[in-house]
Amino acid sequence: MIYAANFKTNHTRQSTREYLGKLQAKLMLERKPSDKVYIFPPLTALDDYESTNFKIGVQNAYPVENGAFTGEVGLEQLAEFNINTILIGHSERRDILKETQEDIAKKFAFFKEHNFEIIYCIGESLEIREQGLEAVMSHLVSQFEGIDTTYENFVVAYEPIWAIGTGRTASVEEITQTHNELKKVVDRPLLYGGSVKGANINEISAIENVDGVLVGGASLKTETFLELVLH
Repeated sequence: MIYAANFKTNHTRQSTREYLGKLQAKLMLERKPSDKVYIFPPLTALDDYESTNFKIGVQNAYPVENGAFTGEVGLEQLAEFNINTILIGHSERRDILKETQEDIAKKFAFFKEHNFEIIYCIGESLEIREQGLEAVMSHLVSQFEGIDTTYENFVVAYEPIWAIGTGRTASVEEITQTHNELKKVVDRPLLYGGSVKGANINEISAIENVDGVLVGGASLKTETFLELVLH
């Protein structure tokens, strides 16, 4: 299983270091050898963290080495911390920050060229979900436009937007149907994200074609994230 923690705009460098210290101590003793753990802190919390039990990635970066791009972070800055893992296409960047599919595809191509491990996010609104599975799949497939789905070093994260931070989780049937259909489109590890927590991790992780989880709110405390990783 893959367990990815997306801190979003939460945590500082100090609190991230404390979090990772606690996480490392537990994972050294109890992590299943086959599991992979990723932590995506905010950019200001990056530091020289090193561990064989988890990997640090970034939630976002700009597709350049360096240059005159005010407020952005490029490869030169990521290299200082040996970062080669990135989230691309998260619904909050698509919907709140208005990244277009063209923007996302350009970013994907750049970081693919530099051999980054990419966790690529797709999802649909409640309005689309209510139109049925065919409409959902049409929308999800459109989010692969311009994306090299044969790239070996990437993972797909399916996050129904209506289940992110709402406390509402997609039903087992909805997750099963959607993941089964997605596997026909792109044969890569497939994560589920959307209000994943200790109370539902056993149910979600048992679903066929769920290869892991991308976690928001439940990842912000070491204890609640470990409930998922060590379930």
